[in-house]
Amino acid sequence: MSLHSETIAAVATAMSNSGIGIIRVSGDDAISIVDKIYCNRDYKRTLAGYKTHTIHYGYIFRADEKNSMVTEHQIVDEVMVSIMKAPNSYTKEDTVEINCHGGIVVINEILKLVIQSGARIAEPGEFTKRAFLNGRIDLTRAEAVMDTINAKNRYALQSSVRQLKGSVYQIVKEMRDRIIYEIAFIESALDDPEHISLEGYPEKLEKIVTSLSEKCQKLLDTAQNGKILKEGIHTVIVGKPNAGKSSLLNIMLGEEKAIVTDIAGTTRDVLEESITLGGINLNMIDTAGIRNTEDIVEKIGVEKAKKYASDSDLIIYVCDASVPFDENDEDIFSMLSGKKVIVLLNKSDLDQVITEDMVYDQLRTHGMDDMKKNCHIIRTSTLHRNGIEELENTIRTMFISGRIEENNEVFLTNLRHVEAIQNTMDSLCQVKNSLMMDMPEDFYSIDLMSAYTSLGSIIGEEVSDDLVNEIFSKFCMGK
Repeated sequence: MSLHSETIAAVATAMSNSGIGIIRVSGDDAISIVDKIYCNRDYKRTLAGYKTHTIHYGYIFRADEKNSMVTEHQIVDEVMVSIMKAPNSYTKEDTVEINCHGGIVVINEILKLVIQSGARIAEPGEFTKRAFLNGRIDLTRAEAVMDTINAKNRYALQSSVRQLKGSVYQIVKEMRDRIIYEIAFIESALDDPEHISLEGYPEKLEKIVTSLSEKCQKLLDTAQNGKILKEGIHTVIVGKPNAGKSSLLNIMLGEEKAIVTDIAGTTRDVLEESITLGGINLNMIDTAGIRNTEDIVEKIGVEKAKKYASDSDLIIYVCDASVPFDENDEDIFSMLSGKKVIVLLNKSDLDQVITEDMVYDQLRTHGMDDMKKNCHIIRTSTLHRNGIEELENTIRTMFISGRIEENNEVFLTNLRHVEAIQNTMDSLCQVKNSLMMDMPEDFYSIDLMSAYTSLGSIIGEEVSDDLVNEIFSKFCMGK
């Protein structure tokens, strides 16, 4: 049985002129509502008698209460109508989809007739919300629906499809099954100590908790890659004025988006653009040149550049290698610690005064760790487009090759899931502490239940109505 009594309707395709438009109707009265405005090619109303999962040719018409017969002047559009009866539909409710011509006027006219016949406009994500509440999909699959729609690259799409198929759900379910079994065993042993012994159980439980913790850690280790899959690599281009930052952005975009002049300080605000590199989005941000300035507008741009750099996944430092380092370079190097960095020794077509060793010395001085892994130096000339291919290959190596591959690995792409797994880890750590301190067995049960609850929040079995509403409010209309 459906958990909802109201029948809902919405346009499931984009509101623009196109070949086909789809109006989706779902609920207990979906078939009877559409039957009021549908007739077959012989102008007969027959929708209620059709079998489930069939599609039928006919017309949508404006009903005339005074005359039950349909006449040609009442026809709004010729359509194909699909019928999917509960529980074998997306929402597990009776569902009708009207496939009409894709004009904005005709789509809106048919939707208006559906509403006048007894449906109401669906809220954003309400069809998927009903699928979740009616038990057809868990919350990870529901969230994967929107991730699939919003996928920005093929890796993100593949990850979302895997989650649609239940990859995250299956892992979480297996861990919850293991935890609830141990909770039940402990509670049973405490209730019936004469028949169920806990002798030697702490050692066994420690191994189980360790195994569960390792699984959680493995999932958490995928979170950074998952963020890159979903959102792309947040890349900030920094450097002193007139070093070649905007020229670099234009070359990578393949068009003149940033203004390039010989005048230092041309770029005063951030310029954001996105490109696809090796199947991953590179969200490029060109920033104002870093320097001490009395210009109020430029000073604001410099502060923005520093803020964006601190939040970035990758910093590309464009350095004019034809002039010595100065105090502005010192300021830039202080921004690089703890970040993945590519230093471009630009203007390599001119006499060079800065070497790779000088860059490494500066990085060491400013606390850069693991330079071989986190920092790469490339000689470039944006004027002659030298070194750009090496730059792109380096980014692939740092973020893609060997890290994000076309395999069956499960990536955590949702911050809510990451937080829940971290909470699970914390609870399992508490169980380990209780075991080390030889605490009473009911302490184990309390923390195991906390871990069980945190995992349940991922798949929607331990989640508040407010959170459910918040999640689905971010969905698009008609889905």
